[in-house]
Parts: sequence; structure tokens; C-alpha cells
Amino acid sequence: MAFLELLDISKHFGHTAAVDNIGLSIKQGEFLTLLGPSGCGKTTLLRMIAGFETPTTGSILLDGEDITNRPANKRLMGMVFQSYALFPHMSAQDNIGFGMTIKHQPKHVIKKRTAELLELVGLAEMGQRYPHQLSGGQQQRIALARALAVEPKVLLLDEPLSALDAKVRISLRNEIRRIQQELKITAIYVTHDQEEALSLSDRIAVMAKGKIEQLDAPENIYNQPQTAFAATFVGNSNQFNGIIESAANGLCQVGTRTLNVSPLSQFRDGERVLIMVRPEDIAVQVDEDTHDDLNVLAGRIDLRTFLGPFTRLHVSIDETTTLLVDIPTRQAASYTPGRQVHVSFPPQACKVLALDAKDAELVHLAAAEAV
Repeated sequence: MAFLELLDISKHFGHTAAVDNIGLSIKQGEFLTLLGPSGCGKTTLLRMIAGFETPTTGSILLDGEDITNRPANKRLMGMVFQSYALFPHMSAQDNIGFGMTIKHQPKHVIKKRTAELLELVGLAEMGQRYPHQLSGGQQQRIALARALAVEPKVLLLDEPLSALDAKVRISLRNEIRRIQQELKITAIYVTHDQEEALSLSDRIAVMAKGKIEQLDAPENIYNQPQTAFAATFVGNSNQFNGIIESAANGLCQVGTRTLNVSPLSQFRDGERVLIMVRPEDIAVQVDEDTHDDLNVLAGRIDLRTFLGPFTRLHVSIDETTTLLVDIPTRQAASYTPGRQVHVSFPPQACKVLALDAKDAELVHLAAAEAV
């Protein structure tokens, strides 16, 4: 049974649908991430769950109770904001205990709970410090502890790491996941950062234009995208616009080339499709591989980028096509810019997705967000 349910939720601002008829069920103790580009509706959806916005249509149920019109302070939810939102005139421990103070809980209870939470977020010795005496990462840990202090049924996090530098983001996101799993609390996390979403979540809802494009486990979102938008927005990918030449035989016409893909029982001959291949699924070699069903393309290395354990090659196939190829760095020494090479990938590496006019528009949106 779902712990938190959104039933046909919509939110209109004038004639614009920020959230468009979304249904969503979240299990108790689950970590769900709302992932998408700016303006996709993810923050509006979170604000409706929090009680800061009222749905135009639909209902929100928490543990079986309808809370659609219940004010935010009556929802038993904790919120962590991007901007920390700490009271500058209060110490860290007073910030954490603020919600309990408002509820007139006994001072000894507040003191005990505050100490426990400072320990939980790794700041046991910093309770007396004021926000200006703390780093950004430390302030966000205090904000997280404050949200947990009232023992919420659901923890809501609105891009809490976006104001932090890269190293602190990675450290704090691991801490958020550890704390969420330790407390077994239900959490909903909003971000446009796909790496955060993939590393933190039990499930990800990929959103575009007020709708959920795909709701799935991180591994499935990455390896088995169900829409052209999800394929484009999550992870790096090489993409070909094509037409199905033979669905039964797995043949797709891409310009003047024919690509071999797995048989396509769900498509018909003549349909427009998007063919996606991940950079790590492409091999590179100097000589042409003559394996019968392997897709082999000749090209020239235009750019080589060192990325630690792997190196990314930009291989120009023709005037309009450049492929990204990720290879282990230990194999990359001989692949220098200007070298002529062959790239290859098997049919099973090709993910084929429908590409109607709406899908094409969303792919353009996802590509623009990645720039």
C-alpha cells in the first residue's frame, strides 16, 4: 500500500499547466527523486506535497488521509531548502530546536533531541556556533537536522546541494542517503542534476513539461529509457534520427547508412525513431572489424578528453555526425587527435525509441538543458 499518493494532480498558473495530471504512489521509507530541467514542474509538485501550493485539481493522500487542503504546518513534513534558510541570530542548536520550541515541547526534550541530531549530521561539537561561523555544507547539515527535529513523516528536499561546491556536494549527498536509510524516512528530492538522482534514489521520476516521462529505478532509467526525452536527458548518449527499414530484421535507415539493431516487434516499417547508443558501448580500433552484424563507422578523432579512469574521444564520422566514445584511459595513449579510426557497436547496444513531433520537441529541450 502506498504511503503517499498523488491522485491526478494538476496545477495551473493562468492558462499554463505547471503540473499536468500526475498520478504517483510512494512507499514508506522510499527515496524518490523528481528529476528534470528548469520549468518541468518538479518544484511546483514538491510545493504542493509540502502544502505551500494548492492543486488546481486532484488529491494528496498521506498514510490514507486526504491532506490536499491541510495547511503546511499541519502535514508532519520536514523541508530542506536550497538556501539553507537558517535564522542568523540563532545558534545551530537553537535553529535545530526551533520547530520543537514552537510546539512547546519541554526544554529537556528539545536539548536531548537537538544533541542527537547534531551527532547524526556529524556536527556534535558545533551546536553553539552561529550560521555565519559555519561553512555552506555545515549550514545545510543544520538545515537537514532542523527538518528532522519535528520527526516528520516525509522529508522534502528542494535542490539542497546546488549552492555547494562539487566535493562538498558529493560528501553531503552521501550523508543525506545514509541518514535517510538509517532513519527509514520517506524522502522526496528535487534536482536537475542527473548524477545526484542516479546516486541517491530508490526510484526516479523523470519530468518534462509538467508530466512524468518515466518512473523507474536508476539502473532502468539509465539502461532502459522508455522515451526519447529520458534517453536524452539522463546520461551522455549518441543519437541517430532514423526510419525503420525492417522491424522484423532490426534494420534502421540513418541517412545513407543502415544500422543493425535488435528486432523491433513493437514498431512498424517506415516509423521515425531515435536510436541511442551510450559512449561506453562503442569500441574504437584502427582496423575495420568485419563482423557481420556489427555497426562499423569510419571517422577521425577530433578531440581527446582525459576524465580520470576513462578517456572520451570525439570521433567525427561526417560533417554532421560526431560520436562520443568512452574507453579505459590505459588504452587511450595511441588514440590522438587527427588519427583515422573505426568505431563499432553491436545491435544490442542500440536503444530504439519512438520519435513523433512531441518527442522531437522534448529531445530538443533536453539537449538544450545539457549545453
